[in-house]
Amino acid sequence: MINIPYKDLEKHDNQLHPALQFLIFICIFFVILIVGNILGAGLITALYGVKTFTALSTLNPTAPHIINALWILQTIGTTFPILAAPVFFSYVVVRDPGTYLKANFRFPWGLLFIAVLIMLLSNPVIEVLSNINEKLKLPHALGGIQKWMEDSENEARQITEVMLKMNTVWTLIFDVVFIGLVPAIVEEFMFRGTLQTIFLKWTKNSHVAIWITAILFSAFHIEFFGFLPRLMLGLLFGYFVAWTGSIWPAVWAHFLNNGLDVVVTYLAQHKLIKINPDDTHVFNNIAYISSFIILFALMLIYRRIALEKKQLIEEG
Repeated sequence: MINIPYKDLEKHDNQLHPALQFLIFICIFFVILIVGNILGAGLITALYGVKTFTALSTLNPTAPHIINALWILQTIGTTFPILAAPVFFSYVVVRDPGTYLKANFRFPWGLLFIAVLIMLLSNPVIEVLSNINEKLKLPHALGGIQKWMEDSENEARQITEVMLKMNTVWTLIFDVVFIGLVPAIVEEFMFRGTLQTIFLKWTKNSHVAIWITAILFSAFHIEFFGFLPRLMLGLLFGYFVAWTGSIWPAVWAHFLNNGLDVVVTYLAQHKLIKINPDDTHVFNNIAYISSFIILFALMLIYRRIALEKKQLIEEG
């Protein structure tokens, strides 16, 4: 695959050095993150009392209003900052939302169908990466870091289990929207929109920018044992955006990944399917190899269609 030039970036070149842009963006994000968590904590305490707020630290599922409190903290303390930071940075700091958010719809809509195939047929590859990831261990000297990673993983799993407890179809729809769709939108604006653009300006190489952004994307979730499969997803999303110049194919693919997990979890909870959503030994070696070959071929098809359309837009 050849390097993809971002000619549109040069048309709106900003005077701020990309390194300074990155530093400013990180500062903006953390300020909004801190403010959001303070506001979330204050709202939870005001609505449900100190007991409910303190119960968040132990993730006691029997605590009163614990699920509502988790959603408030997640929305105000995490989701909102992830969206507000790139929007504020793009409109106020660099004043070029078109380049840094890429919210245009100038791409072949057939790519959305190809993205569906890519996300569905990549599951065996994701599984084998998960299995490799599970076997990775840090050196004994870094045992403390290993323990912190395992504790963080367990905490994230507990939070997910509480938020993914779906008793009705309405809770399923709610979770598909607020666990599947909303995070896909805000995370793509932040990572593939703003950060990938900054790193592209910095490195002048789209592949390097995509890889750096994918690494940060995976590390951001603080889930060590899911690092490699999430890294692969970040790469897919990154190339979707690089080849089309639009954020929406990546948002669509991200939503498919998240939403499918929610739906499968709901079906498993209600014993409508026998699949265990946490099982990482579903496929065999033939499926792994076939999935990789098909995934590679579909990405080449996606790239060819996207770049042909992009060239027509630039020539027009």
